Amino acid sequence: MRLPTSRGSFRLRISLFDMLAALGSPLLALWLRDAHVLSIEGWQAAAIYCLLSFAFSLFAFLLFRIRDGMSSLFSVNDALDAGKAVILSQFMTILALFTFTRLDGIPRSTPVIQALILLAGLIAARTIMRMTVSDAHRPDRPAISETIIMIGATRLASLYIGFLQAYSPARYQVIAVLDDRQEMIGRSVSGVRIAGPPQHLDPVIEEYREHGIRTDRIIVGGEPDMLTADAHKDIERICAQRNIRLDFVPMLVGLGELQAKPADAAAPTEDLPRPQVALPRYFKVKHLLDFCLTLILLLLLVPVFAAVACVVLVDVGSPIMFWQQRVGVNGRTFLVHKFRTLKSNFDSHGLPIPGSERMSWVGSLLRKSRLDELPQLLNVLVGDMSLIGPRPLLPHDQPANPTLRLTVRPGITGWAQINGGTLLSAQEKNELDEWYIRNASFLLDLRILLLTLMVILFGERRAQRTARSGGAARVRSDVALKHPKAGTRSPGSAASR
Repeated sequence: MRLPTSRGSFRLRISLFDMLAALGSPLLALWLRDAHVLSIEGWQAAAIYCLLSFAFSLFAFLLFRIRDGMSSLFSVNDALDAGKAVILSQFMTILALFTFTRLDGIPRSTPVIQALILLAGLIAARTIMRMTVSDAHRPDRPAISETIIMIGATRLASLYIGFLQAYSPARYQVIAVLDDRQEMIGRSVSGVRIAGPPQHLDPVIEEYREHGIRTDRIIVGGEPDMLTADAHKDIERICAQRNIRLDFVPMLVGLGELQAKPADAAAPTEDLPRPQVALPRYFKVKHLLDFCLTLILLLLLVPVFAAVACVVLVDVGSPIMFWQQRVGVNGRTFLVHKFRTLKSNFDSHGLPIPGSERMSWVGSLLRKSRLDELPQLLNVLVGDMSLIGPRPLLPHDQPANPTLRLTVRPGITGWAQINGGTLLSAQEKNELDEWYIRNASFLLDLRILLLTLMVILFGERRAQRTARSGGAARVRSDVALKHPKAGTRSPGSAASR
């Protein structure tokens, strides 16, 4: 028998489909370009190109470990890793071919076409695998009930983080470590990144809160006297203001379980009751339509993605995208991605930056044109979102009764967005979203897409009937009076432009 330590040995993991995609994509790209190297006279150049591309693709797959991702939990981060692997493989292929053959006989656009084919194949295979696993039987990500920020990158803190990860990883999660040693910032303790000094505790908590992650507890990785008197007072003040519990690792060691979380902490959305609503049959095919249309849009919008990414990199800096944790179908949380349009909330000293100084005219233009929302197409591709549906909300922004809106995938745009969007109250938005869920159809989705373009061009305006009645219920009654035979299946009020 092998020793137990063999379970942690390094293994080369490449799926059969990924190998076939790496082998077939260069041939398909050459065929689409009608390259003469596929002829009998140029078979040697084609063979060299295909073999080099295949070898470099396998190397990139291993480097980014794209095989390690579970297809049933395919996420945006997995799609981004696949994109990085494809870009690296094509860069190495071009570099090798140009060094030895100057790309003789190979059309210059072939590597670009091959990269699009290969990336589409990798993502399509994983998305189809995810779609084959129903929502009811798909293994959910663990519902974290308490999030922790650790202060002090000490040996004791590292052991305690390891203890939490081993004892109850589905219940407690350390999201950041703070340490006052400048050389430690950016490094990791037991897999948790050191985000900054303890003086930046309040900005770190605030930034996580803005992105949908609440902080439930602060734990100091040592005795209380490891902190200066001023630092201790500041931490106690912040915890008191934000109603966050403060603990010390030595006081917790030996306990069988951490004390219960505060009674006023928000309940996990996974515990919300699920309503027994007969959804329109359209939702049975809606996910497949979203996937096909999104895949086409991503291929067509590659130049736009690249241009926006470059603009954001120059204007805002790295990283070019940010994420927020939102609540999706059946109450499961996911990370929604957007291009950054704002600079950091705080400067290098941890001081807040005024909002007027955070956004440039470039960021404002991206927001008005909705180009900052483009990365959400990746969320649609991996199954977290839909093109049309209720907008996903932060956990603390959920309406009083969100159970109906959580029965379907959230959308990039929706019925509420074309009937006023930010000009509507939260209650009006929720009523409009619930009306959409009960009356969704292909024609209604097509209408919303067209009206979304109008909103992008001319800005948001409240729909007249929605503004008069104050909600979707009156909109439905207006339509029912004018079209008695239509019943509640009428799509409601149109957005006035």
